[in-house]
Amino acid sequence: MPDFATLFASGRVADLMIAVLLIEALALLGFWWLTGRGLRPQSVLALVLPGVFFALALRAALTGAWWGFVSLALTAAFFAHAWDLWRRWRD
Repeated sequence: MPDFATLFASGRVADLMIAVLLIEALALLGFWWLTGRGLRPQSVLALVLPGVFFALALRAALTGAWWGFVSLALTAAFFAHAWDLWRRWRD
């Protein structure tokens, strides 16, 4: 059985989250590139970027990084999310 305590304490769970987000982005971009349908690249970026910043903040918090980095990552997640909302509201 996997050692979930180590997975979280090491911050690897955040790495796993980022990997899943990148796979999702690549799949969406590949579909758009092959078919010309689906989300445009800018929309894919706006979709996954807040999650990547949240995962970075989680990794930093779990590994005991400097509190300022956690704050910066959360602030970046906020602005990425606000950008995504602004784009959706415009459309």
